[in-house]
Amino acid sequence: MPHTVVIAMNVVDTDRYTKYRAAMLPVLTGYGGHFGYDLVVDSVLKAPATHPITRLFSIVFPSRAVREAFFADPAYIAARREHFEISVSGYSVVAEDDRPA
Repeated sequence: MPHTVVIAMNVVDTDRYTKYRAAMLPVLTGYGGHFGYDLVVDSVLKAPATHPITRLFSIVFPSRAVREAFFADPAYIAARREHFEISVSGYSVVAEDDRPA
């Protein structure tokens, strides 16, 4: 059953975040995952997050187990360490869903 995660984040280095996306995308697609929505946010009216929000996206995996395997993959972890950790100052999981699309 598909597993979808919606994430809100604050991107502080767009160039480095773009490199992160380029590095992690082949790993994501290798697990059968893909991005659904991918939005750049210029105004937030209300959010319980403790950080600013400049980006909102959904990421879809074939299952919750595949999501867990993806985030544990050494290639993903390397891309995250090299690019994500310095390009994003905060993120929140807004929602998760296991219903069919």
